[in-house]
Amino acid sequence: MRLNPEQVAQIRQSAAEGFGQEARVWLFGSRVDDRKLGGDVDLLVESGAPIDNPAFLAAQLSARLQRKMHGRKVDVLLLAPNLSHLPIHDIAIGEGVRL
Repeated sequence: MRLNPEQVAQIRQSAAEGFGQEARVWLFGSRVDDRKLGGDVDLLVESGAPIDNPAFLAAQLSARLQRKMHGRKVDVLLLAPNLSHLPIHDIAIGEGVRL
């Protein structure tokens, strides 16, 4: 996994602030592969509770993390009972690393 402990802590803290302490976060995509270089940070945030305004909250988390990671692009995908479950969610959980 190509994130340092400080970045992992920042991600977990920011996700908890936006989605609650019970939110689960997965890193997926190229950052999971230690052999690759560069790339954005792809995150899945799973909430057991419905999420109101998901687009706004995902964008807010993305912007917050991009600032903390000195401009590194961060993509945020959300999974909650009131949101559509898509194949990308299964890929993120199946191939990702839970933070």
